[in-house]
Amino acid sequence: MALVEVSVDGRGVALVVLSRAEKHNAMSAEMIAELHQLADRLAADSAVRVVVLTGAGRSFCAGGDLGWMQAQMAADAATRAEGARALAAMLGEWNELPKPVVGRVQGNAFGGGIGLMAVCDVVVAVEGAKFALTETRLGLIPATIGPYVLARMGEGRARRVFMSGRVFGALEAQRLDLVAQVVATDGLDAAVEAEVVPYLACAPGAVAAAKALARRLGPVIDADAIDESIDALVACWEGDEAPEGVGAFFDKRKACWVRT
Repeated sequence: MALVEVSVDGRGVALVVLSRAEKHNAMSAEMIAELHQLADRLAADSAVRVVVLTGAGRSFCAGGDLGWMQAQMAADAATRAEGARALAAMLGEWNELPKPVVGRVQGNAFGGGIGLMAVCDVVVAVEGAKFALTETRLGLIPATIGPYVLARMGEGRARRVFMSGRVFGALEAQRLDLVAQVVATDGLDAAVEAEVVPYLACAPGAVAAAKALARRLGPVIDADAIDESIDALVACWEGDEAPEGVGAFFDKRKACWVRT
C-alpha cells in the first residue's frame, strides 16, 4: 500500500496526500523515498500545473516515525548520515519542484512535518493546528530540515522556536511566516482553492522560471549547507544527550535534564 497517494484533476491540479493517518503521517524511510520519487514524477509531468500537499486524518505530519528513530539509535554514524541525507534530498526536490506547491495543513505538524511545510510555496492551516520543533527535547537538533525552515522563517523568527521545542499555534505560525493564512476547518478547501486558481491563468513555464529565480536569489541551500546539517545531526546522535532523550521517550520517563 502506498504511503503517499496522488490524484490529478482535469485542470492539472495534483493532490498529494500523506496516507499514514493511523501513525499521524509520521515519515518513515519508505515514505521519504515515495515523496522523493513523486517529486521527480510531478516535475516531469507537463500536465501538472499546481501541487497541493496535505495529510490524511487528524495530523498533517508528526515528524519522524518511531521505528525510524529506534533504527537510528542502533545504527552507526554512516547509516545515520545516510538516513539524514535521504530526508535532505527529498526536501530539496520538493523545495525546487518547478510547480507551485500549496500546503493544505489540516492538523498538527511537528519536527519533519514543519520541514515539509517549509518547502511549500504557500501554506494554509486550520486555526486549531499545533506546531513544534521538538528535536531538542530528545537531545537532537532540527538539522536536516534546518536550511528550509531558516529560509522560510528567517533566522530571527526561527530562533523563537528553533531551540525551545515548545508548542505554538497556527496564528503564531503565521507570524513566524511558516503559514500564510489561518482559516476555520470548514473554510480550508475554499482557501486552498483560492491559492490554486491564479496559477491556472499563468504560463507554466514562466511560473517555473519565476520560482527558480526566487530560489536562486533567496537564502543559499547548497551541498555545503546540506552536508553541514547532516554532520551536525550525526554529531548529536553520537553524543550523550540523544541516547538519553530518545531512550527516555521510549521508556515514557523524563530525561535527566528535565526540570519542572
